[in-house]
Amino acid sequence: MSDIIRRDPRAEWIARNRLHPLHAAMQTQGQTSWMGPNGVVRKNPHAAAAGFIGPNGIKRIDRSGTQQGTVGKRSSATEVVQLPLHLIEQPAFHICVVPDMVGGRLSSHDKDLLGLANKLAGNEGAVVAVLFGDDKETTFDTAGVDRILRIDGDAFDGYSPEARVLALGAVESQLAPRHWLLPDSRTGGGELGRRLAAKLGERPATRVWQVANEQAIGRAGAGREDLARKAPRLILAAAECAEPVSETRHEARSLELIENIAHSLPRIEDLGPVAVDPAQIPMAEAEFILSGGNGVRDWDQFHQAAAALGATEGASRVAVDDGYMPRNRQVGATGTWVTARVYLAVGISGAIQHLQGIGACDKVVAVNMDPGCDMIKRADLSVIGDSAAILAALIQLATEYRQGGARDAA
Repeated sequence: MSDIIRRDPRAEWIARNRLHPLHAAMQTQGQTSWMGPNGVVRKNPHAAAAGFIGPNGIKRIDRSGTQQGTVGKRSSATEVVQLPLHLIEQPAFHICVVPDMVGGRLSSHDKDLLGLANKLAGNEGAVVAVLFGDDKETTFDTAGVDRILRIDGDAFDGYSPEARVLALGAVESQLAPRHWLLPDSRTGGGELGRRLAAKLGERPATRVWQVANEQAIGRAGAGREDLARKAPRLILAAAECAEPVSETRHEARSLELIENIAHSLPRIEDLGPVAVDPAQIPMAEAEFILSGGNGVRDWDQFHQAAAALGATEGASRVAVDDGYMPRNRQVGATGTWVTARVYLAVGISGAIQHLQGIGACDKVVAVNMDPGCDMIKRADLSVIGDSAAILAALIQLATEYRQGGARDAA
């Protein structure tokens, strides 16, 4: 037998292409060194902490070993990794974060904001999450929250910016935080932050995407220019302003508000949410998108499912090219980039352009017959099965839920 080391160009290409179904099998799992094609011994410096690309295009470090195996130890997808605990007993200062908490949970924008807060707090400050009303979140500790300050009361339910600003004024009097951080978003943080700035007499930095060396850099000129200024006390940050906390666990200790909250007669009356036709919502602003691809066989059923679920319709490029959906409903790098809270992909295999277009979505649910397609790998929840049967079941469940609610109201 010849001792000449032969190269396999196809295997090397698969090893470089993270979206290929055989990509994981081609990795040098568990190896710290190996012989290269030229006879030189190569070392893998990342063998103990394999990296992978997250849904937002940011490289993450996988310390659980579930992505590419663990050296000398059997890995399990259900293995619980105990992160080191970050304790701040006597904080030198506070960084107050007011997350949007849409649906009672931390959004990706909120987690980016907490990552920025931890960057500003360092090892001496404490990150305080100021929450209004009830929530369903259970991961405050791994999101980087040192203290939780909950403000309850009927006055803060729904759309109540005036009452919330008065409550944040009481927090200001009690904690005197070094920085206030709010998301510069359409879901309340942008308006609340500007109202708070007017009350505190601060000039906020808006649309901030980076804070470094005591400088805040924000977007301007319709996103074509950057403005740099000294980081102020009040920062309204854009999405992906920092990497979310992923390597530490925090105490998330409850904190009580001692200061009395001033009350005044509200000048704004909340009349509740107004029903909007999902078909009239631009995809770039939609919160819930039902998107169809080549795997959808009955498009009438697809439209019926979108109406029953109250979802905005989207489509892959293949479905648009085949004439099943209009061009303005195409999702992806060659269509519309979407930021939905829930993206339900039916019969979409997941081309790289499509995955780029949904990179900022919070939760992705995939329905497909192929368990090895790239959309299944990207999804937070996957359903393997026939799209027609699954859509029919969704229509039935949504109809029964609505009818049950109507009977309860009667």
